Amino acid sequence: MELSRRLRAVACLVTPGNRLADVGTDHGYIPICLVKEGIIPRAIAMDVNKGPLQRAREHIREEGLENRIETRLSDGLSALHPGEADTAVIAGMGGALTIRILEEGKETADQLKELILQPQSELSKVRRWLENHGYRIAEENMILEDGKYYPMMRVIHGRGEPMREIDALYGPVLLKKKHPCLREYLIWEQGVKRKVLEQLRYAGAGGEGRRAQVKAALEQNRAALEELSR
Repeated sequence: MELSRRLRAVACLVTPGNRLADVGTDHGYIPICLVKEGIIPRAIAMDVNKGPLQRAREHIREEGLENRIETRLSDGLSALHPGEADTAVIAGMGGALTIRILEEGKETADQLKELILQPQSELSKVRRWLENHGYRIAEENMILEDGKYYPMMRVIHGRGEPMREIDALYGPVLLKKKHPCLREYLIWEQGVKRKVLEQLRYAGAGGEGRRAQVKAALEQNRAALEELSR
């Protein structure tokens, strides 16, 4: 079983030896690969939908891992009990849903050693939420797969340094590491926003607010690129 580049990058953030809870497991690929490769001892594969969970069960059975990977029908962390896992993976979901899962599963999340998050949207909101709720981003990665950029992070309990706006937008660790994929993303984003700004030239007075937003976003983009160039 081969993981996609995105899922492999997510899996690589899991601390070896930890018990895993995979939220929204879909086909169960991450827990299966991590258990097969001896990186983790056991896992709980969870999904809110019966169809994906059944596919995960079939794949787990095919690999002969029923005694090491349990499946549970679960909305977020609701079916996971405090102390049952060390790591929770929440990957491939929107930022708002990621935050909802953490808020509704707070009692369980508080008992975890780490969270592996790969939100598909609203990254700045997720990072700000983490900062405001006693979490620290310990590690970040970013990959390009099939024309899309995927940032991801490993989060632990504790207060980090206050985040600037560009940290929330682009990732404090990615900026600090001067991650090459982040640089590629910033250049791509700059081109997209400049095209939007060009189109807004013809929007008249009604487009002034939107133009101001895009100009502000371009300024943040420029500041991030400058930081990567130092």
